[in-house]
Amino acid sequence: MSVVYSNNQLMNLHVRLLGPVRAWQGDRELDLGAPRRQAVLGMLAMRANQTVSRGELIDGIWGEDPPPSAVNALHVYVAGLRRALEPHRVHRAPGRILLASSPGYLLRLPGGQLDAEAFGQHLAAARESRARGDLHAAATSLDAALRLWQSTPLAGVLGPWAEIERVRLGELRLTAIEERIEIMLALGANAEAAAQLAGLVREHPLSEGFRGQLMLALYRSGRQAEALAVFTATRRLLVEELGIEPGPRLRRLHERVLAADATLDPPLVTATLGLAHPQSAGAAAVRPVQPVAAQLPLDTGAFIGRAGELAALDGMLAATIGRTAQGSQRDAGPTGAVISVVWGTAGVGKTGLAVHWAHRVHAAFPDGQLYVNLRGCDPEQPVPAGVALAGFLRALGMEGPDIPLETDERAAAYRTLLDRRRMLVVLDNAATAEQVRPLLPGSPSSLVLVTSRDSQAGLVARHGARRLELDVLSLNDAVALLRVLIGGRADTEPAASARLARLCARLPLALRVAAELAAAVPAMTVAQLADEMADERRRLDLLDAGGDPRSAVRSVFSWSYRHLPAETARLFRLLGLHTGPDVDLSAAAALTASTHGQARRELEQLARGHMIHRAGPGRYVMHDLLRAYAADLTAATDTGDTRRAALTRLFEHYAGVAAA
Repeated sequence: MSVVYSNNQLMNLHVRLLGPVRAWQGDRELDLGAPRRQAVLGMLAMRANQTVSRGELIDGIWGEDPPPSAVNALHVYVAGLRRALEPHRVHRAPGRILLASSPGYLLRLPGGQLDAEAFGQHLAAARESRARGDLHAAATSLDAALRLWQSTPLAGVLGPWAEIERVRLGELRLTAIEERIEIMLALGANAEAAAQLAGLVREHPLSEGFRGQLMLALYRSGRQAEALAVFTATRRLLVEELGIEPGPRLRRLHERVLAADATLDPPLVTATLGLAHPQSAGAAAVRPVQPVAAQLPLDTGAFIGRAGELAALDGMLAATIGRTAQGSQRDAGPTGAVISVVWGTAGVGKTGLAVHWAHRVHAAFPDGQLYVNLRGCDPEQPVPAGVALAGFLRALGMEGPDIPLETDERAAAYRTLLDRRRMLVVLDNAATAEQVRPLLPGSPSSLVLVTSRDSQAGLVARHGARRLELDVLSLNDAVALLRVLIGGRADTEPAASARLARLCARLPLALRVAAELAAAVPAMTVAQLADEMADERRRLDLLDAGGDPRSAVRSVFSWSYRHLPAETARLFRLLGLHTGPDVDLSAAAALTASTHGQARRELEQLARGHMIHRAGPGRYVMHDLLRAYAADLTAATDTGDTRRAALTRLFEHYAGVAAA
């Protein structure tokens, strides 16, 4: 049938499937409801402007054994989608989006407004450019394709169709990555390719394609022994896991690396990889170019709220652009990079905000985006500045043998490479100002975004950094996040959803873990989950994210706790015994049998690390999840006599205050 688009609502509809299923009308994100309703939208969007039969939809959602209520349930899902997509729908109006079209339904969606379709178009354009020998254009198209990916496609959507599409789309993404790395190798970006391939091999250990590319990248970087070691490790893995030898292509590459075959050298490697040879008829000459770093991790799925913080970061970007426009004018104001420090308590969403904003504005930094997790509060040791600099220098095109040994020399080389380049540098999870300083660019054309649980006063005082304190979500935003993550159940139980948000202290991390619990047990109501979490003794156990140390709320809190001095850690534990809404200086001193001066220093240290918050002059509060964590710690660490003595001093203090 012929499709005519005749209203703005239709033209402003955008659908994303390369991650959680999401849709927008212009700037307004739509509530798509439960996972099965999202599956219906996904199936219709993948075949936009074509009729999809009811039978196909039912098979895609439930498989070969649908329930008797499947037809009625499908009608309900379609009706819910219509309410979301066409809230002001007029029957038979020409701008309708979701139509009944015998024997099923049809979604009207203009070209280019589905991310999966755009991904395929970019991939096709890249292959056309490669066929013409224009590797730079091919790389640009592949980069555009890969930027569309947010996370696992159709995340959270169940059913046979979603499982098949996840595998198909995932294979297409790996193909695009492999083709992008082939181009990097052809353009001489061997060190950068090797760095990316090391991570890809860890993620896909049985991929002989990635392992072969890693061998080639290492060999061309002058690291023949490491290239041979990759083959040895690959053979051992394949024999032990699958009982097979490496394929003939990988074995031939191994023989050629072993023999230092001259045909693997740069002028001929493009033919080996199936790319147009620079000297072949009609092919454009290819010359190595300075690689553009694009190191941002995947954007956070279901990002909610933070409008004020995003606007503040946009203001930082405007300041960077303003400084760059001033050029070399004298007396034009500060000449260093704009530095923003996003700080807040554990689990409040600092990394999520930084990465989400960085993706929003990446086009403003055409010379690249650098990212490193400095592991300042992490199960592992913090990343030394010298190690982070080595990674940045490789990403900026410096070959391994050329990277200086000393940290100061690496920092100087880094500043030289970034001079006058429009770069975004994201320094995530920083511990101290000393860890950050060597990673600061020297020119005003770059913007640095630091996330930390510490206020980074040294960066503010010495380098003019601007602080952005991140608080917990508002109650409305916390409930909205639950609604996006668990769908219709949050809508049908608004009071229970608000209660659950409060029990999670409105922390994004805790809300996401709680939503995962709800998704894992579909029969559990939101009210039942909130009832279970109401027990403070069990709350942190429920929020353990399946034992994932980077997502379990208790583990994330522990990273901050482990960095506290012994006396400050003792005060934090004993604060778990205090049941009032807040604590003052005198009460804290009574708990620890310390002077007011000692208690003030320890309370301020806890406040700087966002383990507690200032509630007014001399008064401090701790949110419920941190209080539960402190109570667990004191029960496990301090003896019964210690706890009783602390409470006795506290009660005597309050009795004295009451008497006075």
